[in-house]
Amino acid sequence: MSEETLAGLLARRADDDRPGLLFEERTWSWREYVAECRARAALLDARGRNLHVGVLFDNVPEVLFLLGGAALSGHVIVALNTTRSAAELARDADATHVDLILHEPGYATLAADLAALRDPGSARSRPSPAPSAGPVREDALTMLIFTSGTSGRPRAVKITQRKIAVPGTSLAAMLSPQDVVYCSMPLFHSGAIMAAYAPAVASGAALVLRRRFSASGLMPDVRRYGVTYLHYVGKVLSYVLATPAEPSDAENTLKIAFGNEGSATAVSRFGERFGCHVIDAFGSTETAISITPAPSGPPGCLGRLPEEVEIRDPATGERCPVGVFEDGRLLNAGEAIGELVNTRGLGLFDGYYNDPEADRERVRRGAFWSGDLAYADADGYVFFAGRGTERLRVDGENLAVAPIEAVVREFPGVVEAAVYPVPDAAAGDQVMAALVLRDGFDPEAFAGFLAGRKDVGPKAIPRYIRISEELPQTASNKVIKRILATEAWHTGDPVWWRPPGQASWRPLTPEDARGIDDEFIQYGRRQPWSASGFQS
Repeated sequence: MSEETLAGLLARRADDDRPGLLFEERTWSWREYVAECRARAALLDARGRNLHVGVLFDNVPEVLFLLGGAALSGHVIVALNTTRSAAELARDADATHVDLILHEPGYATLAADLAALRDPGSARSRPSPAPSAGPVREDALTMLIFTSGTSGRPRAVKITQRKIAVPGTSLAAMLSPQDVVYCSMPLFHSGAIMAAYAPAVASGAALVLRRRFSASGLMPDVRRYGVTYLHYVGKVLSYVLATPAEPSDAENTLKIAFGNEGSATAVSRFGERFGCHVIDAFGSTETAISITPAPSGPPGCLGRLPEEVEIRDPATGERCPVGVFEDGRLLNAGEAIGELVNTRGLGLFDGYYNDPEADRERVRRGAFWSGDLAYADADGYVFFAGRGTERLRVDGENLAVAPIEAVVREFPGVVEAAVYPVPDAAAGDQVMAALVLRDGFDPEAFAGFLAGRKDVGPKAIPRYIRISEELPQTASNKVIKRILATEAWHTGDPVWWRPPGQASWRPLTPEDARGIDDEFIQYGRRQPWSASGFQS
């Protein structure tokens, strides 16, 4: 059985009596874990052949028993996002031809509601799979995981045996059987499977599951279980850093925090406060592009651009020129920012399930177009610039969201920040930032902070500041900026703004909002919060 398959990795653990899976007060050895997986395989086999099994669970062992069982038997686990509505889940289940839905008691009502909304013939419409014989194939479908949906509808990514085994084996090089891996990110997200579960299975390290992420509970768990490696996604580091600091913070067993989409500021502060090495890698559910972090590179860089990856203009397909910088500020954003493209193939991407339109969007002429914007410097270091919808054009100047966001996050008292474009009544965009703060907003202090930054040009300074208690986010802690951008300044949260020609912010009043709305009418543009969009 190939070790480039999840089934092969499980076979290596079948006679391993060391601790394998820990959850609350229970511990399973790896031998016991594999036995549970085999038992689930037998139960699924009794229900049918090559089933698509939808699962509605928190982070509990049963999810991993079912995943292991599917890997050993040819069934497919469909990871349903427990934070989505019944109607949304019904569409997801229909699109992935789910035959059977399993759930824990807490999701019984949700499961019943989505079952009532489903098309009765959706599962039967799936083409019958070819009979399987011989060893498990590396390209055998094992799981379907939906993208986070931060910039559009979630899409089901095919997770094959190799798509779990290859990153697991790679990350296992950092681990030994004596290590303890911590997983509090949702198991319906690819990061938890590929960067926590898989390396634990591949290395023989113990895996600690937490039902749901808790910022205040993370470090107590690290000490309780002797965690040496934790996986994170999105804003987790920032949320942990927002907890009260203790003199004993660095007195723990943690060695490595591995994840993606942590801000450069959070990565640095987390490592210093808790005495560990933070590796913030670039990745997505599709896993078609991989960029190795470069600790010696410029601050905020993702790493060096791999030979097979280029930054291309999505309109022309041509390679973008390198960035030109002055005092850390990108001067030629309009030319240098483009889309990250794997020019030599698809990496570990095996396509979306039952979604040819999505496949065509990502795969063109044998290359994978990620939808992620970036730019590179003359030394080949690459910097993230935002998603495909996060370009800004302010008064004729092209700007990138990510560099502005990185600076704003450094303002003292910021717990989390999101920067996004909102329309200007006359033309183009204005910059808006949503902030979660420990204390209140001090406009003079914020203005002074930005004035001292040479890496932020005058057009990058936010016109609008939204002060929120929390930001809308996916279950994997990624901010859903399309919600913020759609609401713009029409929100129940306090909003500060800089009227044109003024250098300081003041609270946005209802009269101010009506005046801005009237400007859109005068210029013949629809308001950004209109259901039908706005005209440019």
